[in-house]
Amino acid sequence: DKIKRVVLCSGKVYYDLINARDEAGRDDVCVLRLEQLYPFPSTPLADDLSRFPGAEVVWCQEEPKNMGAWFHVAPWIEEVMGELNMSAGRPKYAGRRAAASPATGLFSRHVAEQNKLVAEALGDG
Repeated sequence: DKIKRVVLCSGKVYYDLINARDEAGRDDVCVLRLEQLYPFPSTPLADDLSRFPGAEVVWCQEEPKNMGAWFHVAPWIEEVMGELNMSAGRPKYAGRRAAASPATGLFSRHVAEQNKLVAEALGDG
């Protein structure tokens, strides 16, 4: 009942999310890492999400929106949420905007964007 937001991700952004959540003392956010994107793990995801029927679901990725897994996973996540009749209805996106290049070119900009996407995913941004 305490969980208000479930953040789904893949890859190393998981560790940034966990660290930020723990540092902020957030006990209302669950972070789930998908290890497999294809074939999509609908049944295991449904098992996990069924524990949080009223939670908001967010997909978080480090890559720009047009380069990461978002466009692949969004319909699958939405289908699972629909089967579970979750009140949130659709997953939200937290990540970098679409871009022509996967890299920002400046480390300081990368860090700022990373902090922003983590904050957005956790509901602080």
